[in-house]
Amino acid sequence: MTAENGASQLLLGIDLGTSRTVVKSNRGEQAVVHSVVGYPKDIIGVKLLGASEIFGEEAVKKRSYLDLYTPLESGVLKEGSDRDIEAARELIKHAVSLAKPRPGDSICGIIGVPARASLANKELLLNIAKQVMDVALVVSEPFMVAYQIGQLKNAIIIDIGAGTTDICGMKGTIPGPGDQVTITKGGDYIDRILAGAISQNFPDVQMTQHLAKVIKEQHAFVGEPKGVKLINLRADGKPVQYDLTAELRMACETIMPDIIENLMNIVAGFDPEDQEEALDNIYVAGGGSRIAGIDQYIRTQMRDYGRVTVRLVDDPEYAGCSGGLKLATELPPAYWDQLGEMIGA
Repeated sequence: MTAENGASQLLLGIDLGTSRTVVKSNRGEQAVVHSVVGYPKDIIGVKLLGASEIFGEEAVKKRSYLDLYTPLESGVLKEGSDRDIEAARELIKHAVSLAKPRPGDSICGIIGVPARASLANKELLLNIAKQVMDVALVVSEPFMVAYQIGQLKNAIIIDIGAGTTDICGMKGTIPGPGDQVTITKGGDYIDRILAGAISQNFPDVQMTQHLAKVIKEQHAFVGEPKGVKLINLRADGKPVQYDLTAELRMACETIMPDIIENLMNIVAGFDPEDQEEALDNIYVAGGGSRIAGIDQYIRTQMRDYGRVTVRLVDDPEYAGCSGGLKLATELPPAYWDQLGEMIGA
């Protein structure tokens, strides 16, 4: 694809998440990186690292001699310090580099943000993006998912990420503020609750929030358990097996009341004649869609509404950025300003 000035266009879909940043390009490149930037603590760290910063899982593994920055909190950019802003810029720059741009490329990207991200935060993100991209547009993450799966009318997207859960009602138009809600509870909230419950119930266990996240990603469930969740942990340095069934269920279900309450409100926002179809087209996306039993749990909680169909999106890790890329491919950048805030073009 070629831009009007003759430069080759590199089109990107980017899902900028609290836990993971995912990018996909029109040339077939795709990548996932943990949304972490590590900087050496001192000159020894610089020597060991051989670089001024590193990203993702590698940064987490080498955290003993790094200062780690997670530039996104509750799905939006932190604004606490210059280093937070620098880390956000480096993370976006790194995400673009994973798409392997060529010299002279016109880099055009659609970036997903939480459904109700503030205008100020969107402007901050665009100000950072314009330093590494020629054209950038920010749209809501659940809208990108809806575009990817082709559910743009009378459908509801529940996008459960690490920092937030977004619920969006698709009504055949670009969703407005009244069609979307952002809940500031997601996977990170579950991790904190789970870590606290394990520490309280098993005080001899050596527990961290990172370890709780690993346990959650392997064993998360809601509703009635299908078996006992026996997990190997360490107590005073020794390996011991623990039954964490109750703790896992309790922690995972802490986010569900807010999801159900806001889902009911989104349903009520559809015209009465469209509500039945919308209830038959509920899709769960994001990392939270991997929580075992979540589709059945939502159906059970919504049983008073009649027929409710809940589906899990295919490939939840890439669904958002794939939707952004699909949108970028089908709509020339010159028209992106019809969809939301943007820079360039």
